[in-house]
Amino acid sequence: MGRRRGERPPGYWPRKVNRRRGGAGRRPGGPREGAECSRRAAAAGEAREAAARSLRAEPSRADRHPAPAPASDPGRRLGPAGPAAPQPMELENIVANTVLLKAREGGGGNRKGKSKKWRQMLQFPHISQCEELRLSLERDYHSLCERQPIGRLLFREFCATRPELTRCIAFLDGVAEYEVTPDEKRKACGRRLMQNFLSHTGPDLIPEVPRQLVTNCSQRLEQGPCKDLFQELTRLTHEYLSMAPFADYLDSIYFNRFLQWKWLERQPVTKNTFRQYRVLGKGGFGEVCACQVRATGKMYACKKLEKKRIKKRKGEAMALNEKQILEKVNSRFVVSLAYAYETKDALCLVLTLMNGGDLKFHIYHMGQAGFPEERAVFYAAEICCGLEDLHRERIVYRDLKPENILLDDHGHIRISDLGLAVHVPEGQTIKGRVGTVGYMAPEVVKNERYTFSPDWWALGCLLYEMIAGQSPFQQRKKKIKREEVERLVKEVPEEYSERFSPQARSLCSQLLCKDPAGRLGCRGGGAREVKEHPLFKKLNFKRLGAGMLEPPFKPDPQAIYCKDVLDIEQFSTVKGVELEPTDQDFYQKFATGSVPIPWQNEMVETECFQELNVFGLDGSVPPDLDWKGQPPAPPKKGLLQRLFSRQRIAVGTAATVRKSSPPASSSQPASSPQPEAPTGGWR
Repeated sequence: MGRRRGERPPGYWPRKVNRRRGGAGRRPGGPREGAECSRRAAAAGEAREAAARSLRAEPSRADRHPAPAPASDPGRRLGPAGPAAPQPMELENIVANTVLLKAREGGGGNRKGKSKKWRQMLQFPHISQCEELRLSLERDYHSLCERQPIGRLLFREFCATRPELTRCIAFLDGVAEYEVTPDEKRKACGRRLMQNFLSHTGPDLIPEVPRQLVTNCSQRLEQGPCKDLFQELTRLTHEYLSMAPFADYLDSIYFNRFLQWKWLERQPVTKNTFRQYRVLGKGGFGEVCACQVRATGKMYACKKLEKKRIKKRKGEAMALNEKQILEKVNSRFVVSLAYAYETKDALCLVLTLMNGGDLKFHIYHMGQAGFPEERAVFYAAEICCGLEDLHRERIVYRDLKPENILLDDHGHIRISDLGLAVHVPEGQTIKGRVGTVGYMAPEVVKNERYTFSPDWWALGCLLYEMIAGQSPFQQRKKKIKREEVERLVKEVPEEYSERFSPQARSLCSQLLCKDPAGRLGCRGGGAREVKEHPLFKKLNFKRLGAGMLEPPFKPDPQAIYCKDVLDIEQFSTVKGVELEPTDQDFYQKFATGSVPIPWQNEMVETECFQELNVFGLDGSVPPDLDWKGQPPAPPKKGLLQRLFSRQRIAVGTAATVRKSSPPASSSQPASSPQPEAPTGGWR
């Protein structure tokens, strides 16, 4: 085991309080980073001074809940005479938290965390540089105009130039609004849609709609406005847009602009793409830290998988499987993979940053163990939606537990850590005794074959734990042998206290059915069966899926919901493992750069799309979109860049001369080989 971060040898005193892992405290990697690093170092110094002042001056905060650590108050020790002077290791934690909070808030100023050179980082190429991309890109309407966020926005800009297409887009937006409208208002909303877009006397009649279908919709609306009333009309509208309008879009400047965005999306991703902040926790193969994209200011969590640790544990298949599954799933209720890249020592997954902590923390460390039923039901509903999205891709999760359910800034949850998830081939079953003791279904414990049933069992365990404040088959902080827990899972029914309402007890008991064939969610209807349970009667799942329902709890934006930096144990050094050239094949499969949909969402959410997506006046073609024009000449190098280029050339030439020089004659004494000089940059 490695030494804990806070433990020091006797008499040890650090020369620098700010022992940073990167970001503000690291040495600049070159002339480009010097100014920014200096700025962030100054900010860290200000944070230290402010934190020290607050520790000396502030009264006790004993009335606060103790678990989340606010940046100005982590690990403070109080004595009879008032707050003690901050210790160096406490200051390190305060600084790390303060710098992270400042980054989360946008860092101050108008750039909202963006680099000074963000426009230069996201500069569009001349359209002629996108020719290869234009030829290779698949011409699929659904992918280019619906699924990809920037493609969707640009297609709508194109449609806005034609009145008949504008009406189609307005109708689709109206249907989307209808589907998330509360039940009591849905009929009125449906009538407005019928009047505006489907009536001959309406102002925005959409083209090519069968009148018989319109009549049927009108009758069904009056009988009872179901959520999928306009489903067939929506399909026909998309079918119309995917024909001649889509072909015209592919020849427009809007599609050419989309090609420029795709070119930016496919640029190489390295560690220099990000700023690194404090460590948040530990994964199986390495640490998880907060990071920020320099060009956009978007905050993420960076999960580092140490190459040597992966190789020692033979975890290549597991790491690649998690990466590929995260890349495939696009769900509001599952953490998103935005980037995958490599460094010299690690493979890195850049994921959604969840600032609100995990459910285990909130169940057990925020007062009385457990949640009110309303809060537990809300989380269970969002988890159900996440499982539905995974199962739609034929992925079984297999590791549902409180530690793996994370809260975001607003109080919504996402499923995380898909290391044990696996794809289930169509029409087949799988086998594997994996998971966490106490949450594994009876069929998993018995090592039987299954499809998605273990996830519904684990949802029952989690719902029970959220309400009761303890797991159904083991008590917290009470040691029980694994064999005994597995016996309880297979044979003994769970017990319910008065904290369970009849409906909550009904749902838990149906999810915790020992026989997977009779378990709720496994009777042929999947997630629909669970959603239709009376416990969820008051929830509008369409509005929930659109993020329109207010969570029952919102995390404190000024709190850091994780352990202190010094309390997170470091990994020990991996010994006896050497990386080989043959490992590069695996690293290339892993480090694929940006993931399209999350990357495009980032551009939209950070307003980079709105600021950069500018066309010529009066619809004219800007120079960078003119196929007949010439791409601009590359900017001239500055003095420092020219000096460093000459230095790299000189060093490289010297290394080449040494390599090509003849070996010493046998009459000369043998000397130990000299290391090669670096071929460029600072070391």
